[in-house]
Order: sequence, then C-alpha cells, then structure tokens
Amino acid sequence: MSDTAIIDIALQTMLVALKLSAPILVTALVIGFAVSLFQSLTQIQEVTLAFVPKLVGVGIALLLCGNWMMHTLVTFTNNLFDAIPSLLG
Repeated sequence: MSDTAIIDIALQTMLVALKLSAPILVTALVIGFAVSLFQSLTQIQEVTLAFVPKLVGVGIALLLCGNWMMHTLVTFTNNLFDAIPSLLG
C-alpha cells in the first residue's frame, strides 16, 4: 500500500466525518446562538434554557438527516471494502 493511497483514504474519511457531523453541529450552533441572543435580550440566565432547545433541535436534525447520514456511511464503507484488493496488490 502506497503513501498516496493512505493519504487518500484518510482524506475521504475526514470528508465523510465532516459531512456526517455538519447537520448536527450547525443545528446546535444556530439554536445555541438564538437562545443566547434571547437570554441576553431578556436577561434570563437559566442554564437549562439553552440545553432543552438544543436537544430537541438535534433530535429533529437526526430525524431529518438520519437516512442520508446512514446511506453516506454505508456507501463509504462499501467503497472502502471494494478497494481492499487493489490496495493489497
């Protein structure tokens, strides 16, 4: 196995990880920003107020994007398993 093949696999792995984590992270970021803005405007400093909306938003993001995420991960894994013979020989 050559160095370029290892680097290519590592790059593909990082891109898949980025694509899979993006919907959840962006959802949590947007909701966290909105709740922080609301808390600063109303001067309500309750810790649990930020947690519950993020939990609900991430759950909804998983429901909406879960099928796509699973399909992306299975496709990547199948492509990786299909490439094993060419990497060894």
